[in-house]
Amino acid sequence: MTNWSEVVREFSPVVWRTAYRLLGNHADAADCFQNAFLAAVELSDTERIRNWPAVLKRIATGRALDQLRSQHRRTTRFSPMPDQPSADASALDPAALACGGELAEALRVALSAIDPQQAAAFCLVALEEFTNGDAAGQLGITPNHLGVLLHRARTALRERLYAFAPHRLLSPGGRP
Repeated sequence: MTNWSEVVREFSPVVWRTAYRLLGNHADAADCFQNAFLAAVELSDTERIRNWPAVLKRIATGRALDQLRSQHRRTTRFSPMPDQPSADASALDPAALACGGELAEALRVALSAIDPQQAAAFCLVALEEFTNGDAAGQLGITPNHLGVLLHRARTALRERLYAFAPHRLLSPGGRP
C-alpha cells in the first residue's frame, strides 16, 4: 500500500518544477500538478512503482504537454512567430532574450504543435535531464527509437523557433 501523504510531501517539488517549467504560469501548473498525482494514483493501482521521481516527471510532462496542446487548440486568434525577437539590436544578449520570456513562450507553443511523443521525449531529455536510456524506459521505447524521436523533435523545434536563432539575430540577410 502506497503512503500517499509521504509520496506527495517528498516528490511534490519535482512535479511542480516540471509542470511550471513547461506551462509557465501558476494556475496551469497547479492543474497539471493535481492531474499528475491523480494519474499516479491510478497507475499505482495497476503496477508497482519503483522510481517515483522518474514516473512523476514523466506523468507531469505528459499532462503539461496535453494542457499546452489543449490551450493551443482553444486559442481563437493566431499570431505568427516574429521574424525577429522584439529586442534592440545593440542589446543582443542571449541570456537576456531567454530571461525575457519570449523564447520560453515560443518553445511552449512549438512543443504543443509537434508530435506528442516527440515532445515528451524532448522534454524528458532536454528539460528534465533524463539520460536517453532512462527516458526511453519511461516512454516504453527502445533507446534507438528515442534517438529518432529526439532528432525529429529537434528538427521540428528548430524550424518553429528559427526566428530566435543567434545567426539570424546577428545577420539581417536571413539564412546563411
